[in-house]
Amino acid sequence: MVRNRQSVDWSLYFLKIKPVCPWSWAAWQQGQIEIVYTRRIRPLGAYAARVYVIDISKRRLKRLAVLRDHGEDEWLWSHPEYGPYATPVPCLIQQDRERLNTIRKQLMLAGH
Repeated sequence: MVRNRQSVDWSLYFLKIKPVCPWSWAAWQQGQIEIVYTRRIRPLGAYAARVYVIDISKRRLKRLAVLRDHGEDEWLWSHPEYGPYATPVPCLIQQDRERLNTIRKQLMLAGH
């Protein structure tokens, strides 16, 4: 659980990362990305992705992502100190692995 829920403009964030994650802006606008403030992992269901806002260190985020990154979900992590496209708060990101691989193949074929 996040101790102090910072006010985050998630629309601005997804617009900012569009150059490196082109599908995310459209998915956000269509309500396909859920932002949650819990460590309780749930199946994605109809969502393309779920962002778990978790107030922990980069090291622990990376470790959690590696431990979870198997099966049908792909797990990524992001931390404000990670770089210019990082999330504004520490996060674990759950995405449908098959859907991501399809998008990656389409982007490669399109020359991105």
